[in-house]
Amino acid sequence: MHIRSLLIALVLLSGASLVRAEPPALERGTAITDFATLARLDHDRFALDRMLLPQRSSSLPLATAQLFALASMVPVRQALDREFDRYVARHKAGLPKETIGVGEGFDFQLFDRALLSSSETRFVLAGIVNRMDRAYVAEASCGEVRLIYRLIRIKPPGEATAQPRLPMTLNLVLKAKAGNRPDRDGAEITCADIAGRWLAAADLTSAGAGKNDPLDVLDYRNIDRIETNLQIAHAPKSAVRDFRTDYLLKVFRYDAPAGLFVEAPMENQIDRERIAADDGLKRAFKAWLLDPVHLGEFDRGTALIPEKFLASGAIAPTPVGFDPSNLQPAFGLMGGEGAVFGEADLVTALKKATAAGVRLQNVKSPAGFERRLNDVTCSGCHQTRGIGGFHFPGVDWLAEKPSNSTVVPASPHFFGDQVRRRDILIALRDGKPPDFSRGFASRPKLRGNTELAGTGYLDGWGAHCYAQGKSAGANDKSFADWTCAAGLSCQATGKTSRMGMCFVKSR
Repeated sequence: MHIRSLLIALVLLSGASLVRAEPPALERGTAITDFATLARLDHDRFALDRMLLPQRSSSLPLATAQLFALASMVPVRQALDREFDRYVARHKAGLPKETIGVGEGFDFQLFDRALLSSSETRFVLAGIVNRMDRAYVAEASCGEVRLIYRLIRIKPPGEATAQPRLPMTLNLVLKAKAGNRPDRDGAEITCADIAGRWLAAADLTSAGAGKNDPLDVLDYRNIDRIETNLQIAHAPKSAVRDFRTDYLLKVFRYDAPAGLFVEAPMENQIDRERIAADDGLKRAFKAWLLDPVHLGEFDRGTALIPEKFLASGAIAPTPVGFDPSNLQPAFGLMGGEGAVFGEADLVTALKKATAAGVRLQNVKSPAGFERRLNDVTCSGCHQTRGIGGFHFPGVDWLAEKPSNSTVVPASPHFFGDQVRRRDILIALRDGKPPDFSRGFASRPKLRGNTELAGTGYLDGWGAHCYAQGKSAGANDKSFADWTCAAGLSCQATGKTSRMGMCFVKSR
């Protein structure tokens, strides 16, 4: 097997095995991944059709053809069709010798758009994720809760085989708190109340019933937007390339007065091509991001880049590997001719921010800045420690014999972030100022809690690391603590990068 393919396979397998080996309590209070609970909620109030059509009386779930025929969803389908057309056109222009189409006979095998017009597919609830750690985006809404649906084929009546899952998820993103709606007893619900309910529910297997149900304050009135992620094309390994899979990411905000989901810029998805082609936009982006206040937010992972610099869609190619590559969303923005940011710019900006009293936690060098440029984007984050391009493939409660991807509902990145998310819930519950900061997507920061120590999420076998040099002065300051647990060593896996993975020390 080609060495790159071997390493990629090892990354995916180790990520899955490590998630299985960890105690399931990591997501306690922050996500619902219980099979029976999700099945019950999918047949009840959190079925996708019940959320989008609360007045609907039928108990039969909507097939995908009916879903995308809804007036509110027509713009979603139209936007996805436009993205498919653009993707195929770019492919034919850039790779004219490699065929593209639906089916195994093509070099690049397209997602079959007919599945979105089919009466034989539908979306099922595959997970519920608390994202109150995003309360810094909209404080009044107390952050978000995400209902994650996975596309499946509907099992024909009388057929014994389980429904096969298809490579697409639809996230219905809800405001954790919508307006001043009271609870069942008429009392006003606060962010502290909601956070406390999630934490008190423990494993959340009883969610959906009871006075203090954390889901009780959620319904169609909380809808904020839809996020879609689908595997738009897959290229198997061949004589001319390693295997490659591309994922299409889109966001649609809900326009309540119009009753429509409208295509929208994606949060922090830097539009690399447009910025690079416009000198005025390039200067404006550089000035905005290197401002000490914004640079501090960028370092902590809480920056909200203005929409004029953002794209409304993204392709996330996988696998990317550990070396810099034009498959990464921020490639070319840092260093080199025509780049937005030069190393001298960064060194000056970092010194200026420090002098202004900004305490930098992650970005302490040009290399750290470039890594954050990538993982602050939607596509860059999805390229990091995901499972087949998804951070939450979800629970397949319909499967008779679940595979790794269904036993493991989420990626190492997802599980590595649970301690931080739970700390924020605790702070919200207790009325204390939350620390919303986060580490890099591939390496969470310790926050006074050693729960992740020695695991593949932080510094254990398979964790991402930085190969330290013999001289401390030669090591990059942004990655000084990216070391491995006792008995392991960081083994660089790229050709030019010192990034690698923690493995048993060679003898």
